[in-house]
Amino acid sequence: MSRPLVPGLIAEGDTDELFLARVIGRQLRALTDLAPRPVDVQSVQYGSCHMTKDDARIREAIEELAGDCHLIFLHSDHRERAKADRHAGDQVAPLVPVKETESWLLADANVWARVPGADASFLPGRPRDTEKIADPKATLRAVLAGVSHRKVSEHFAFVGDHVDLSVLARLPAYATWLDATSKALRNHGFL
Repeated sequence: MSRPLVPGLIAEGDTDELFLARVIGRQLRALTDLAPRPVDVQSVQYGSCHMTKDDARIREAIEELAGDCHLIFLHSDHRERAKADRHAGDQVAPLVPVKETESWLLADANVWARVPGADASFLPGRPRDTEKIADPKATLRAVLAGVSHRKVSEHFAFVGDHVDLSVLARLPAYATWLDATSKALRNHGFL
């Protein structure tokens, strides 16, 4: 019999949720594939507010999620890192890129090769260098400038479903989150 694992997410915005929920689910399944007891990773549950709200509202959202979720991830971009860190705990882990979530979308050039009209020439040569891009949102817009059939936000879910997790693991901030998540899974008996 498998043990359910329900993740929660409080993100900065809707597009972050589109990407991160898919990545969280896929990464948790990959981490628990070798668990001594089968783990059934459930759908990500969303908080009742975004991380852009005040600390009291975020605390309320965490408490609401804690009733149903085993692990809760708090996503902020680098400017709000302290906010995510303030709420971290045994069941709550920050999920903070070096700059912005868009840098993680740019890490795997092979994903963009699957999007007709996308121009991967704007991407750095090494995946880990995507976290050094000064304006990841502008770079993502440049990559997608030749794609006429979708809005930029519509690509967040696609990349979340198809990005190579081993490529993401080369990014320093992602690797930090991956280590914290593995530790939390061990602490809660999933690994």
